[in-house]
Amino acid sequence: MRRLLGHRDARIYLGGQVISLFGDSCLWLAMGIWVKTLTGSSAAAGLTFFFFTAPSLLSPAAGLLVDRVRRRPLLIVTNALTGSSVLLLFFVHGEGQVWLIYLVMAIYGLSYAVLSSAQSALLTVMMPAELLPDANGALRTVQESMRLVGPLTGAALFVAVGGHVIAAIDAITFAVPVLTLLALRVREPAPMPMASHWRHEVVAGIVHVHRSIQLRHVVVACAIATTVFGFAETITYAVAGNGLHQRPAFVGVLIAIQGAGAIIGGLSAAPLVRLIGESRLICIALVVAGTSALLEMPPLLAPVAAALILFGMAIPWLVVALISLTQRLTPADLQGRVFSAVDTLITVPQTVSIALGAGLIAVTGYRLLLAVMAVVMVLAAAYLITRPELRPARRYADALVSAATDTQVSSAPPRACREVQDDAS
Repeated sequence: MRRLLGHRDARIYLGGQVISLFGDSCLWLAMGIWVKTLTGSSAAAGLTFFFFTAPSLLSPAAGLLVDRVRRRPLLIVTNALTGSSVLLLFFVHGEGQVWLIYLVMAIYGLSYAVLSSAQSALLTVMMPAELLPDANGALRTVQESMRLVGPLTGAALFVAVGGHVIAAIDAITFAVPVLTLLALRVREPAPMPMASHWRHEVVAGIVHVHRSIQLRHVVVACAIATTVFGFAETITYAVAGNGLHQRPAFVGVLIAIQGAGAIIGGLSAAPLVRLIGESRLICIALVVAGTSALLEMPPLLAPVAAALILFGMAIPWLVVALISLTQRLTPADLQGRVFSAVDTLITVPQTVSIALGAGLIAVTGYRLLLAVMAVVMVLAAAYLITRPELRPARRYADALVSAATDTQVSSAPPRACREVQDDAS
């Protein structure tokens, strides 16, 4: 972490993300509380996250865009447009305008598809390869740290002054990453031109994931887990209301508790990646997440808090390990598309599970959904840990050298395009 903070561009970029993510964390939770307040429905509140994740279906196109333009200008424009779209929330005045909240969340989701891919690709240019886990871990720590202050602030502001003020704050915070991006000194290489039909270019990321054995197994395991991960979005509201008998705004407290665990997970993710490797850390994260689902069943604050801390730790471990592995095993000219392919393959089942959880919770109750989450996540970990291709794990430094060699061999665009065309035929 000390080396990371000694990097000028890393300090500037992280500083901008602190402000931006604070505004985001205030808004996201407040939108769910706002919908719950207007409609009285936990399912309707859970759907705010469905509309946020639904645009992930467009991630392959976003990845192609990221690989065909310079990433820093793209990040600047996307942040500016997203901040402007948040102002639509000023027109929400009753249940009849809930669709505007869903629309803003959908725009947020589309923006995220571009921002996350472009950020990951920019980091590979901005940072030395050995510092990528630290950068990913720091960004995740910043994001999850905002759960300690953002949700509580957002919930408190919503109760005190309503959602319109929160929308104004979030719109303003989008200006900060724009300014920090302008201050970076990173020099990006010119983007590669399209060497084949756009349909072949779009699927090049998926082809790379399929041909990389380690990455393929990890993505399959994570995709299995996310078929139930989305249940948590609706379950949180049910735990607060039906389990702990609290008002909807208490969800802010629960999310803040989860954020405390996430800080631990974010700070420890990079050292754990170096110690045991990305794949094994993902296995551990899945088992911990499954255990936390079981602990969340009793209608008591102590086990629920412990469960949320464990779940908060598991998410950064999984995300940092997955992103670091994706960056390490991907050539420079495919960074955007491979990231987007991985994001799509994982978030599509998560999107379905959010909608499914919102529909099932009224019929099954939240405890049965928690049990299903625990079983599926343990099965996903069992699948990954039994893959013989992933044993034994190599030292991270050796893996970096191997990945650099493989990237030099496989990064030529004409060859990549021919492989995609051969697969398509």
